[in-house]
Amino acid sequence: MAKTDTPEVVAQISTASIVVAIPEQLSTDLADDVVILHLQSGMYYGLDEVGARVWQLIQTPQRVSNIRDILLAEYEVDSPQCEQELLALLRELAHQKLIDIKHETVS
Repeated sequence: MAKTDTPEVVAQISTASIVVAIPEQLSTDLADDVVILHLQSGMYYGLDEVGARVWQLIQTPQRVSNIRDILLAEYEVDSPQCEQELLALLRELAHQKLIDIKHETVS
């Protein structure tokens, strides 16, 4: 997986990227939200309902386009807005070093 701490890698997240939650974290559901503890930094992060759904999906490697398609099927949102907000969330998760990013195809 690519190192997610460089601005270049974070900026390169696209619908073709494959993302997965890092193993060095603990997360728990709270109602419709999720709270994540980054074990190395000791920082806590919170995600709302849609962010929690994305977090649930990326517990295993997922192509960003697949996540987008699932969200489009589950929520009332148009495709461009969904993709834009999904990429923004993933960039923030990458910036916080909570996900790994791969820029190649899955076998």
